[in-house]
Amino acid sequence: MKISMYSMAVDTFVPMLSDLSAVLDKSAEHSMDKNIALPSARLAPDMFTLAQQVQIACGHAADGVSRLADQQLPHFENNETTIDELKTRIRQTIDHLERIQPAAFEGSEDRDCSIYLPNDKVISMNGLQFLRDWALPHFYFHVVTAYDILRHNGATISKQDYLAHVGSYIRPRG
Repeated sequence: MKISMYSMAVDTFVPMLSDLSAVLDKSAEHSMDKNIALPSARLAPDMFTLAQQVQIACGHAADGVSRLADQQLPHFENNETTIDELKTRIRQTIDHLERIQPAAFEGSEDRDCSIYLPNDKVISMNGLQFLRDWALPHFYFHVVTAYDILRHNGATISKQDYLAHVGSYIRPRG
């Protein structure tokens, strides 16, 4: 069976972003009860805030899919300051991902997805390397960090919330 780049990208990002949105819903109830400003919460003083973690996770998903499909990346302001605005950002990202057709990914494993750095440096990667070694790891890092910020601030969420989409695979044995 051949694994499709479309499936590895879109079918990974969309369910995880949906789970993140649901986790934000659960956490919003808690933050209102405790008067916690979750979007500005962070794990350590030198780490990004929850809002930034969500923005960056969305950015890696949108950038990853756009690069692989050789499509224009949508512009996002990164100015979300509330849970509702973060959920809207997630929805906009999912909408962008779902608009791109699987056919746009044809040959994407070999497409140049190099990342240009300052001082004439480049991270030279083809599409497969970019998805496997850059887009997915960065995406998961920021989704997990967002989850950790919420847990650190007392939100009653669990691993089942983080991976809620996996529940669709549960079947009776036999």
